[in-house]
Amino acid sequence: MISNTRYWFLLLLVILVYIAGMFVTLFENDSAQFAVMAMRMVQENDFLSLFKGPEEYLDKPHMHYWLAALSFKIFGLHDWAYRIPGILATLLGAYSCYELGKLLYNKKVGKLAALIFITSQTIVLGAIDVRTDAILTGFAIFAIWHLAAYIEKKSLVNIVLGALGAGIAFSTKGQIALLVIGLPILCHLSYTRQWKMFLNWRVIVGLLVFALVITPMLYAYYHQFDLHPEKIIRGKGDRSGIFFIFWEQSFERLSGEGVGKNSSDYFFFFHTFLWVFLPWTVLGLVAYYKKAKEMVTSKFKFNSNTEFLTLGGITLIFIIISFAQFKLPHYLNVVMPLFSVLTAAYLYHLFKEGSAPTKKVFLGIQYFILSLVFIACVFTCFFIFKTDSYSNHIWKMALGILIAYYCLKREDYYYRIITIGALSSVLLNGILNAHFYPSLLEYQAGSTMAATIKEHNISVDTIYKISTNHTWALDFYNKKPVKISSIKALENKKDVWVYVNQNELKELRASGLDWDKQLTEKQFRITRLQGRFLNPSTRNKVIKEMHLIHLY
Repeated sequence: MISNTRYWFLLLLVILVYIAGMFVTLFENDSAQFAVMAMRMVQENDFLSLFKGPEEYLDKPHMHYWLAALSFKIFGLHDWAYRIPGILATLLGAYSCYELGKLLYNKKVGKLAALIFITSQTIVLGAIDVRTDAILTGFAIFAIWHLAAYIEKKSLVNIVLGALGAGIAFSTKGQIALLVIGLPILCHLSYTRQWKMFLNWRVIVGLLVFALVITPMLYAYYHQFDLHPEKIIRGKGDRSGIFFIFWEQSFERLSGEGVGKNSSDYFFFFHTFLWVFLPWTVLGLVAYYKKAKEMVTSKFKFNSNTEFLTLGGITLIFIIISFAQFKLPHYLNVVMPLFSVLTAAYLYHLFKEGSAPTKKVFLGIQYFILSLVFIACVFTCFFIFKTDSYSNHIWKMALGILIAYYCLKREDYYYRIITIGALSSVLLNGILNAHFYPSLLEYQAGSTMAATIKEHNISVDTIYKISTNHTWALDFYNKKPVKISSIKALENKKDVWVYVNQNELKELRASGLDWDKQLTEKQFRITRLQGRFLNPSTRNKVIKEMHLIHLY
């Protein structure tokens, strides 16, 4: 195991990367959308109802928005305030990985698991582009740790805390929380043959705690939907929020009904895993293979020196979510804690019993990943978004020197495998958070237009749009959702501003409306990058424009 000094130094670098990402402009759609939904809770003093623009929102429970709203209440309406609950949940997830690794193996495995988790690419990204998955992941692994500890120690405190974590996770994203918590625990019970642990009065206490924790969310659903059967949600009337969260939600996700279908590829999550677990992907795959082989060879016979919680949980969750007709890469975040513990256990085994040639191969793989990261970073800084600021290069050069030092340092291959892996994540995400994203977000018209509005002292109360197209970034940074109007209604308004795209601008011109001022910002869907955008010579061919015009 690497020294404590190096371990905490690496963690410090990772935390600095997270802090740098806190102050990046919110991304459209999800981060900015969820921030606006929480902002409306605060501004309208209505914490029971969720709205997505003008529409009532049934899709996800309330916890994520409540936590964001609480942060807004404490710190104000800032993008970094929105991210605080997600980052804290991620840190909780890292600590829970440490505790689970320590419980299932030993303290050294736990420390490695925490480092692997917090440096995994999708986890770092999930703390910057904050969605519900950050809260879900953090509290799900927190619940798994405590429920597994209850099975081993029979402690009332553990089952109460496990139920608390499960309740918060369920109140964040619904049934998927019970799936990602329940399946690993069932695998653990099955392997250890300790089913009797759940035939205990403590379990009843745990269930009561779970019910108590989810009650506010259920009441909010009841208040917004069950009390109003006349509401039409997704083309259906008489919708029960409570029935939805307990029954309909997951089936809608699996079938694509309501949320739509975007992928019938049953291997989507398998090839997505190749990048979401970077820089630990290869180690994770080998760890999974070795553990699966061990289990099959032993015919799943119980061995007190091993565990089935991680392998079984990963396998079953992968299989189930692969059948969903609506898939997104961040759905894999919930299995990253399990993969982190499994990979850490294999790395520790490599340290204790692995041969020098095997360690050398893995070190070569980590060097290869680092080289790809280095090429991507150079390409980003000197081609995609060039920077002329010498001060911006100082920290990059310092980080490069640090990485070179550890690459050339004469020490056991094992230490370098861990160090180079962690530093690869620091390098990549440091460049992303401090250079790439800030440059990229200059092409998100909603946030840049909000800055222009502030610069020109334009009253946000006088801004309208003529379509139901969402304007999340503009809404959040204006601290007020843009009002919707028809072209005909605008004919009777004076001294107002209208936010439009190019086609809507033509509609206004064709209607006979005239304006005396026009502000324009570049627009690109930044979460859907493509080669022509990344290439500066072809970027202008794919960039669109958004306009703010003044009707006098």
